[in-house]
Order: sequence, then structure tokens, then C-alpha cells
Amino acid sequence: MTMVANARTLTIGAVPLSRAAQLAYAPTMDTAPEDSALMLRYRDGDVAAFEALYRRHNDALYRYLLRLCHNRDAAEDIFQEVWGKIIKARDKYRPTAKFTTFLYRVAHNCFIDHIRRNKRHTHTADIEPDHQPDTGDCTEMQVERSLARRRLLDALQQIPDEQRDVFLLREEAGFSLDDIASITGTNRETAKSRLRYAVNKLRAAIDEPAGKS
Repeated sequence: MTMVANARTLTIGAVPLSRAAQLAYAPTMDTAPEDSALMLRYRDGDVAAFEALYRRHNDALYRYLLRLCHNRDAAEDIFQEVWGKIIKARDKYRPTAKFTTFLYRVAHNCFIDHIRRNKRHTHTADIEPDHQPDTGDCTEMQVERSLARRRLLDALQQIPDEQRDVFLLREEAGFSLDDIASITGTNRETAKSRLRYAVNKLRAAIDEPAGKS
């Protein structure tokens, strides 16, 4: 069953939106509704609002989890678990923070739970770079860019989980240090320190091959 189908199933029996509620959530003509407004609409029974949220965030969330886990099966399991928790949490949802902060906090916690459930947690290199150029047609620059990206993906798996998590939240998802601290349950200085260590280690790992003869 798809995630949207799950959302529809779990909403059956909900009280339909009143006309007043619909008007309260109505977006302006040229402005897409904010995430929090969509989640509130979904909380009140509007399944289409969940579908919009899912389409808006599913690709970025999956990329984050795939690079965090470096294992496609694990990433897909956690991805399903995250959206399942979002669906179940709709009745208690309150827009006290940005929806993306809420979403990625759930994802972070699901990843931590996954590690705890799988104490022999290892990273299986079963993902490929986003672009695989044809070496017969591509330029030297494209080849070097592809190799650098592969070195980055490989280096990501050599740093501690908490540093990789912070790096991906910053570079992949674009969160601020304050948001990262909220998502990971740490303070800003801890998040900043982890990010600095991650960047330094990744830079060293990427630069090392280039310096070898």
C-alpha cells in the first residue's frame, strides 16, 4: 500500500472539513500553501493536503536517508517509517516549528532507532552518484567532477554517524545550525562542532587522492 493510500485509509471516518475551516486554510491566489497549513488541513481530514506535502518533500527526504544510511533497503524502510509516523501524528500536530524541522526530527529519530535495532549496523555501498557520465563522450572536467563526487560519497561513510547527519542536514537539506540542533536534540555549539569536524574530514579525504602521484 502506498503512503498516500495509507493516508487515505487512516483518514476514513474523520469529520469532514466545514466550509469555515476550508476558508480559514484557503491559500491566496498565487501563493502555494505553507507546509504547516497543509499539515493542519490534513489533520482536519483533507487528504489532498497530505498528498501535496508528500510530493513536496519525499525526494529530498529520501536522498537524505539514502546518504545517511548508504544502504538502499535501510533507507527505504526508514523512509516508510517516517511518513507512517507523520500520518499517525497528524491529530496531535501543532505548528510550533517549521514542518520540515518536524519532518527531519522524525527522520533523525527513526535513523537512531534503526541503528539501535541493528547493532551490527554497517554501510553497504549500494548507491551510485547522481550522475554517471559516459566516459567515451564526456570531458576531462566531467570525469574529475564525477570522481570527486564518488570520493565525497565514500568519505561520508567514513565519518561518525552524528557528523554525517549534521553535514547532510546542512548541505543536503539546507537547515540552519539552530534547526539542526533542534532536529538532532543537541545545542547549537555541538551542532556547529560536529559540522566543522565533518567538513574538515571530508575535505581531507577528497583532497588526498589528488595529491598522490
